[in-house]
Amino acid sequence: MTAPASGTFASRHIGPRGEELRAMLEAVGASSVAQLIGEVVPEDIRLQRPIELPPAVTEAGYFRHLRDIAGRNIVSRSYIGLGYHDTITPAVVQRNVFENPGWYTPYTPYQAEIAQGRLESL
Repeated sequence: MTAPASGTFASRHIGPRGEELRAMLEAVGASSVAQLIGEVVPEDIRLQRPIELPPAVTEAGYFRHLRDIAGRNIVSRSYIGLGYHDTITPAVVQRNVFENPGWYTPYTPYQAEIAQGRLESL
């Protein structure tokens, strides 16, 4: 089984497709999407003019456009120094070290405060 060949985002990523749409409309008792919208969206909040959108582009065409934009980036050398290295902090280190005040404050809660915290969490 192969997917139908298509170069547009909409045909691959935005559903539902024909038969699915007919089944959904039948389930709610509507004959068309326009009728369904007319019945469920109040007139006073509907957009009174057509939405002005640029023409659709193919996925390959949009990737070319993104590559053109990315090609304008300039990669520069970092002179921050002092041992700075561009790194990603793992979430477990972030949560258990950097966000844990036990690592950067001398305050230790005494037993009554700990017990009160447990009671509040229950």
